[in-house]
Amino acid sequence: MKRLVPIVVVFGIVLIFDLNSARADRPLPYQAADVHLGVTSCAGSTCHGSTIERSSNVEQNEYLVWSDDEEPDLHFIAYEVLFSDESERIAKNLGLESAHTAEICLACHTDYVAEGVRGDKFTVEDGVGCEACHGGGERYLEPHYQQGATHQNNLDLGLYPTEDPAARASLCLSCHFGNQDKFVTHRIMGAGHPRMSFELDTFTADQPAHYFIDDDYEQRKQFWDGVQTWAIGQTIAARHLVDAINAGGKTGLFPELTLFDCHSCHHSMKDLRWRPKDKVPLAPGSLRLNDAHLLMTYQLSRVVSPELTSDIRDAIRAMHQSVQQSQDALSSAAVTLKGLLDRMTTRLAEHSFNSDDMYQLIDGFVDDGLRGEYSDYAAAEQSLMAIGSILAALEEADAFDEKRGDTLFGALDSVFDTLGDEDRFSSAGFQNALKTFLQVVRS
Repeated sequence: MKRLVPIVVVFGIVLIFDLNSARADRPLPYQAADVHLGVTSCAGSTCHGSTIERSSNVEQNEYLVWSDDEEPDLHFIAYEVLFSDESERIAKNLGLESAHTAEICLACHTDYVAEGVRGDKFTVEDGVGCEACHGGGERYLEPHYQQGATHQNNLDLGLYPTEDPAARASLCLSCHFGNQDKFVTHRIMGAGHPRMSFELDTFTADQPAHYFIDDDYEQRKQFWDGVQTWAIGQTIAARHLVDAINAGGKTGLFPELTLFDCHSCHHSMKDLRWRPKDKVPLAPGSLRLNDAHLLMTYQLSRVVSPELTSDIRDAIRAMHQSVQQSQDALSSAAVTLKGLLDRMTTRLAEHSFNSDDMYQLIDGFVDDGLRGEYSDYAAAEQSLMAIGSILAALEEADAFDEKRGDTLFGALDSVFDTLGDEDRFSSAGFQNALKTFLQVVRS
């Protein structure tokens, strides 16, 4: 994670969205009934595979950006990854014939839709292709390039609203966390699958951009700045976590361990990591939920809905305590926390982030980090991605000059260096680097 620039930043504009809206809750591309025609239906030289500049409101080189040999979008090689030695070892450990034929792997590494909605040119070998994110093209493919076509009309014909952060977060998290249809369980990770981690703004910015925000884009679509995207992504991720906890999945005597913090168990017994935390009132040795997204939403509430902050803190504490009690207690705590997240969502829809808000968020993350609230790797990781998104938004809004930006991002990179090896992560080293970063910010 180095210097990432957000999509766009606009101060003083109230950006209205509703995470409970029909757009946010519409079927994901793999769930909808529209036929997926295949990547080749989009990749023609006069469509999205053009090698020359076109007089269009899009670049028309989107396929080439996605499939670039030197720096491909990671979704392009998602299927190819299933042939690696690591993937085959995971498949063998799970008792599968092969990773590249197993539904449990294909569900996220390809545009894995039902047989009945696969067109003649569709193939899972395309990986996570165009329609995996933009929706089956059966109805919108021809109309969307005709004279007079509008974005709203495309949406009505099945195009998925990836420009909407709430809808995009639900789509991304369906694989990068899981939902009712697919989930990277503790069993899958035990077989060798990497730990899941996601943050909407950072992950969006870190992929090769196959679209650009310009005046025409703003006329056709709504847009959100990097901080709004981060805030929405964290709220959606927190709700996904709470929903998964409330679902109460178990394997024998044990709950679904993916929902818990990996490194609270997976570290050397000589590495004495436990320490008391304000929001985690648990005894040493307790199984601890992965509350990284919840801790981010706590800080977000301090800016967006301060009247809810103490209630959200108490609800997070109650969630942790309920794990030691019963499934009924856990479900009750999850319902309470989700209600608070929904109320914060309403306030988020009315809030416009300004530079004071952003610096307050940075101060909150640093303060919690120095007090040991982010002594777990996942929480430290999320806090630094948040700070990176906020600094990028401030830079884009000319809140500081280039020289100052180089200094700030250089200091942040030094903190990121402490996350280089999650198995060797030192909370003390993280806090020391964070102290240095704070000195640079306040200078």
